[in-house]
Amino acid sequence: MKPVTAALVGVLAVAAALAAGHLVGAVVGLSASPFLAVGNTAIDLTPSWLKDFAVTTFGTYDKVVLLTGMAVVIIAAAAAAGLASRRTPTPGTIVAIALGLLGVAAVLARPDVGQLGVLAPVTSVFVGVWAFRWLHRKATEEPEAGNRREFLAIAGAAAVAGAAGHLFGNRVDVQSSREAIGEIKAKTPAKPIPVNADFAKDGSPTFITSNRDFYRIDTALTVPRIRAEEWSLRVHGMVDNPFVLRFDDIRKRDLVEETVTLTCVSNEVGGPYISTANFIGVPIRDVLTEARVKAGADQLFSTSQDGFTAGSPLDYVLERGMIAIGMNGEALPQEHGFPARLVVPGLYGYVSATKWVTDLNVTTFAKEQGYWIPRGWAAKAPIKTMSRIDRPRGLARTPSKTVVAGTAWAQPKGVAKVEIRVDGGPWQETELGADVSDSTWRMWRKELDLPKGSHTVECRATDKSGFTQDQARVAPVPDGATGWHSISFTVE
Repeated sequence: MKPVTAALVGVLAVAAALAAGHLVGAVVGLSASPFLAVGNTAIDLTPSWLKDFAVTTFGTYDKVVLLTGMAVVIIAAAAAAGLASRRTPTPGTIVAIALGLLGVAAVLARPDVGQLGVLAPVTSVFVGVWAFRWLHRKATEEPEAGNRREFLAIAGAAAVAGAAGHLFGNRVDVQSSREAIGEIKAKTPAKPIPVNADFAKDGSPTFITSNRDFYRIDTALTVPRIRAEEWSLRVHGMVDNPFVLRFDDIRKRDLVEETVTLTCVSNEVGGPYISTANFIGVPIRDVLTEARVKAGADQLFSTSQDGFTAGSPLDYVLERGMIAIGMNGEALPQEHGFPARLVVPGLYGYVSATKWVTDLNVTTFAKEQGYWIPRGWAAKAPIKTMSRIDRPRGLARTPSKTVVAGTAWAQPKGVAKVEIRVDGGPWQETELGADVSDSTWRMWRKELDLPKGSHTVECRATDKSGFTQDQARVAPVPDGATGWHSISFTVE
């Protein structure tokens, strides 16, 4: 058997195995697809330093990079198995079984996959072994015919099965469910945003971030697909009155609207993972009051449809938390948690902002740990006082008279002032945008007249408690980055 033919036998057999597993996964639960299950498990097992590197380097494309890397490794392993099987199909058979068992282990490790989910990787094992041995036999028996028909048949079947799995796996029509909800209005609307709340014309972000531009960082390889009509939220644990909420139960309540800035703990100094929206929902306090929390509870442990978990300090969520169903006047976008998510001003998202939330367990920090805590992150993560320069960009060329503009945040304390200094000189206080809320960011600007040449500008914020952000550069792990943001530019 020619080397190219042998490698192709391995690649086509693995493609057929993965496609068959993906198709079965679409029936029993898309997360059971061996390829996706292994990818999700890889995310779960990724050490914090590597996860931070991926987010910092690739941003929201980190999962695309992961899946692409997995595909490259699988293709290489399949080709190597084919080359090792030029004389006998035994090596390739062993590799097919090993890859299948890896898929079985990944599915069994997933918290969001039921017992039937194991059918997907088991199917992959059988299809992979059969396809490899069949193609190997054909290539050995008819080496001069090129085996084009057999190879095309397997490739075509894999393509059809993969496409069918994708279509069937996405059969839940979330968009029509969102559209049927229509506009979401609050009985208690948020205060109007003053026109001078941002300095967008000078380079700061707009005060309200559009749903399309709102940052997204989560662990989901595939966004959960839940129709509002089928969603439910279980409230239980250390309560006297456990119950289940449906979407309509929440919508019929007195909805409130709050302007909230959410911040990701993965944000490096000067990073982009911070956004602000008008969220609509019900206070968690109202829900837990009905549940009647027992003495001794100190954590609200929330679980997502995709198995992600987060633990929030109970006193904090009782004071500020919300079960949100709306975002900027419409139902939550699917990628931002539709039908419902948690929003807690002042806590980093990994301990509070559970999307696609389906379970609220009132418990203690001693009993339960959220997804990121065993991975080296802090159990309690209040947002740190920080600031960022948005304009000018680093290495930009500007006129002598220029405006430096940016953003500061200190939820829920609020921003009292922002200062900048040029080339290590004295600190100068900046002009602040309108103070909308202690739970939101605050924009700032400063007009400068600088001589020609290279310059460096630094910024720092002071919150309303009198605390000025730390100068020391600290990485995001374990509870958020610190440091003064600085940029260098040239005046022409």
